[in-house]
Amino acid sequence: MQQDARIHLVEAKMTLVHSRLSRRLREHGLTRFADYLALVRGDAKERAAMVVALTTNHTHFFRENHHFDDLRDRVLPVLQGRARSGHKLRIWSAGCSSGEEVYSIAMTLAGESGSSAAWLKQGDVRLLATDIAPHVVQAVSEARYTSSIVEPIPAAYRRQWLRQEGADSHVVAEALRSLVTARVLNLFQPWPMRQAYDAIFCRNVMIYFDDKAKAELEARFVEMLAPGGTLYIGHSERLIGPAAAAMTLAGQTIYVKKGGAR
Repeated sequence: MQQDARIHLVEAKMTLVHSRLSRRLREHGLTRFADYLALVRGDAKERAAMVVALTTNHTHFFRENHHFDDLRDRVLPVLQGRARSGHKLRIWSAGCSSGEEVYSIAMTLAGESGSSAAWLKQGDVRLLATDIAPHVVQAVSEARYTSSIVEPIPAAYRRQWLRQEGADSHVVAEALRSLVTARVLNLFQPWPMRQAYDAIFCRNVMIYFDDKAKAELEARFVEMLAPGGTLYIGHSERLIGPAAAAMTLAGQTIYVKKGGAR
C-alpha cells in the first residue's frame, strides 16, 4: 500500500485493518490473513480493492460546518466578484467520498434560492470531486441519498436543492449536479489538472499518510492553489513542511495561500 497509495498503517490501527479487510477475505473464500496477503501481492486489482476498503471514509453533509461558514462569509463574495470580472472559478474536493462534501460546497455557493444561485449560471464555475474508490465516485455522479443522510442539510437548502424520488430517496438538483465533475484519482499519481484552484477541500484524508507523504501532498496542493486561494483540511490535521510557510492561518484548519488579497 505504501507503493500504490502511500498509506501508512501503524500498530494502533490494526483493529481497523482487521475489521475492514475481513469482508475482502470472505469475498475470496479465505479464512487467514496470510493467504489474503499472498493474494494481494500478485493481484493488482485486489490491491486496489484493499486500498479502497481501508480508506473509505465516513462523511456527512456539512461536516465541520465552520468550513462552510467560512466559504459562505469570506470566500463567496470574492468568488462572485471574480465571476463578474470574467474569471474562471474552480474548487476541488479531494478525497470526496460519496459526494456529501462537494454538494455541501455547491449548496453553499448557490444559497437558499434560485435567485441567489443565478451568478453560478452567469459565470464559469466548476467543482471537481475526486476519490481513489470508483464506486464512491459513481455515487457522486448519481447524487442520490437517503433521508437519514440528507438530514444534516439546512432545511432551506433541502427544500431548494433536493428532489424526493420515492419514499427514501433524495436527488440533488440538476442545477448543482451540472457544476460537478467526478473522477477517480490517486492523489499520489500525476494529476491531469492544470488550472489553478480557488479552494481545495482535503479533509480527513491525510490521516492515512506518514509525515513525508503528507508534506509532499500538501506542497502539491499549495502549487495548485491560486494566490489567495483557500485550503481546508480535517480537524485533526495540520500543515507541515514547505506548505506551512506558504500559507496563512485564516481559521480553524483553514489556510490561505500567500500572495493574494482574498
